[in-house]
Amino acid sequence: MGSSAAIPPPLPPEFQAAFRARADPDDTMSFDRFMALALYHPQLGYYRQSRVRVGRAPGTDFFTATSSGPLFGELVAAACVKRLRAAGRDPAAHTWVEIGAEPDGGGVLAGVPHPFRGAQTIRLGEPLALTGECIVFSNELFDAQPCLRHVVRRGRWWELGVALRDGALVEVELDSDVIRAPTVRAPEGYHFDQPLAAAALADEIASQPWRGLFVAIDYGKTLHELTQATPGGTARAYYRHTQSNDLLARPGEQDLTCHVCWDWIADALKRHGFAAPALDFQESFLIHHAGELIAAISAAEAAQTSPRKRALMQLLHAGHLGQKFQVLHALR
Repeated sequence: MGSSAAIPPPLPPEFQAAFRARADPDDTMSFDRFMALALYHPQLGYYRQSRVRVGRAPGTDFFTATSSGPLFGELVAAACVKRLRAAGRDPAAHTWVEIGAEPDGGGVLAGVPHPFRGAQTIRLGEPLALTGECIVFSNELFDAQPCLRHVVRRGRWWELGVALRDGALVEVELDSDVIRAPTVRAPEGYHFDQPLAAAALADEIASQPWRGLFVAIDYGKTLHELTQATPGGTARAYYRHTQSNDLLARPGEQDLTCHVCWDWIADALKRHGFAAPALDFQESFLIHHAGELIAAISAAEAAQTSPRKRALMQLLHAGHLGQKFQVLHALR
């Protein structure tokens, strides 16, 4: 094994102990195990800590569509209503289930009037139990699932792992299990960050005994794009609204993400009976399925630049969130 990254500052003793407790005897682990540790350790994990992560206030790390306030929930609810009615389904017969909502809020429908039978959230660590007629919704759930990292070096794929050396984390090459290695060919130095856990989560959701509408809003790429058009990989860190490639810095204090593979998510849905999963930019999805509400808001706010109108523009504008995020939706 060989190191390929500069040695970062020493880790806090608590994280060193947690790392060693989960590492192999030589104090190494695969990147997906490290990402799971850094994000989801019961006490030290980024998403387990009681703090505000999302928003524009000091101390937050990123903002997303939920930062626009209740408008996002209004638009998504309206879009789901139209999507169901177009398929001959009654929205009032469906329960809204949001998976992965932040613990400090009630989900995107908190305080939003809606016609659904009910609304509930499934938070981190809570079991998935989906039955009956549902709208299963998530916003930036799949990109936060641990990913494998591979790179082409010396003419072959190497799995990248993380090692604890002299109290600091370093990137290392692992003797990868051939089953985990990509099967595609790529040039020297090409990185492929495989979002396998995201695909497994989609399979778990789709395998549950429920019927209705699946809606996932996230950022991702096709398998072709991931293997041909992203030579630096897609895993990123976010800390205080700054994107970084330093994935090993500040474990437990910074967010780690990886683009999802939309092909793998769609395949999981189709395996479990979902018909023709469709992928749209957030802008297109909302304009097509919530166009009447957008038109009403635009007309009401035409004479002023209100916070509500600014939020609408951020959600739809291609230069803001409109094309940064995509929506995969399908019915069963």
